[in-house]
Amino acid sequence: MNAYQHFSDPEWDGEPLEEEPCAKCGQNPCECEYVPPKPCDVCGQRPCVCVKEPPEECPVCFRAPCICKKKVKVKVKLKDGKEREIQHMMSTSFWSSDGRPISAEEFMNNLFGELPNLFKSESELRTLWSNPLTRRTLLEKLDEAGFGKEELTILQKLVDAEKSDLFDVLEYVFNSEVKPITRWERVAAAEKTIFALLDDSQREFIDFVLTKYIETGVEELDQEKLPLLLTNKYHSFEDAGEKLGDLSKVRDLFIEFQQYLYERKVA
Repeated sequence: MNAYQHFSDPEWDGEPLEEEPCAKCGQNPCECEYVPPKPCDVCGQRPCVCVKEPPEECPVCFRAPCICKKKVKVKVKLKDGKEREIQHMMSTSFWSSDGRPISAEEFMNNLFGELPNLFKSESELRTLWSNPLTRRTLLEKLDEAGFGKEELTILQKLVDAEKSDLFDVLEYVFNSEVKPITRWERVAAAEKTIFALLDDSQREFIDFVLTKYIETGVEELDQEKLPLLLTNKYHSFEDAGEKLGDLSKVRDLFIEFQQYLYERKVA
């Protein structure tokens, strides 16, 4: 018994070694099994010392946190018997002209019922939209009917076409078979035809205009935006005149190139 004691010889083995600290936690004994809570994402302290405010309610879906980023598609049937695909949104996001909350389906049907009073065909819509003067008149009539800038912006979100031209959105509501394309796709399809008619200076300016159009939307093509576009590009009307010549002709150019931007492309 106790034979192991005969093998315990401090003079031979030396003093017993102390265990080294853990390489991860630096403690002896190891404390890795204890995982402390992470610092707060807001104040960086542990435990948290800040007052966490609840997320703000989304003005579109009226949820906190917002669920708009989760694009849930549903289909609504309009009065033509055809379906339009939209994002699922709360009914209280939409209002009738008399201030009554309505569903997305009723919102779409109201617009669908109004469009034939403004144009009779896709071809007529394209003609009206291709000219900044008649386009403004059309937008004013839509506003009078209860579909102003705010409502049309909601409409773009509703059909998941925020990067599209409003023309494509109206065309889609009018005819479900025509899916919206992005503004970038519209420019890419038309720029060869547009640039073929221009000299180098004109091409440089119209390219600048198209870049702004892609970034912001059709409002960049309004005739009232032309002076601002010229000064943004050339810093002054004098410099613009030196580059482009007679500025009254630049106005004509600004109007004329848009017909090619909205021209129907034959597949």
